[in-house]
Amino acid sequence: MIQLDDRTTWMILVRHGSTANNLERPPRLQGQGLDGPLSDVGLEQAQRTGAWLADQPIAAVYSSPMLRARQTAEAIATLRGLGVETVDALTEADVGQWEGRPWTEIERDHPAEYQAFMTDAGANPYLGGETLRQVRDRARPAFERLMRAHLGQLIVVVAHNVVNRTLLADQLGLPLGAYRAIPQHNGGANLLRWRDGAFKLLTLNSVLHLGDAGR
Repeated sequence: MIQLDDRTTWMILVRHGSTANNLERPPRLQGQGLDGPLSDVGLEQAQRTGAWLADQPIAAVYSSPMLRARQTAEAIATLRGLGVETVDALTEADVGQWEGRPWTEIERDHPAEYQAFMTDAGANPYLGGETLRQVRDRARPAFERLMRAHLGQLIVVVAHNVVNRTLLADQLGLPLGAYRAIPQHNGGANLLRWRDGAFKLLTLNSVLHLGDAGR
């Protein structure tokens, strides 16, 4: 169990459980416009994450407003008798014209924009959408606000693949363009500490609690 002290905020940062789009092979980009529910696998991932965290001294649960994140957060919060507060800034990246499409189609139909994005996603956007720098610049202040507001406590935040990776890239000292090298499985959890105004990443993409649901 995490030990609390009045100098530190702990955050367990979770990626939401799987949706049908996540489970397709290759998966389809969901972004902000596709707001479907968790799949059966995703619901199991959320429930296993909630059970894994049930004995932790969680003070609050926060979520992106998107349905897949809220359903995951509710599975965690319910076992602690907590509600879920949504944070708009943690909404997934706007993937523009690539929403609902797999990368194989995107590479075929938009080769120049695809190559630019893959070369430096921090500076080059999803076609018609955001750059990763824009995602980070709206999401990171929200993470910092939550950490400052809960000094001496443990919180859970449920967000998305790209949102999580932009924060974690900073913690790992990686450029945003290297975000794809940072694993974030559906239902995976990261442990971060906030002390003296700074983050520290302690655990990346823990998935042992998911068992055979960790796909």
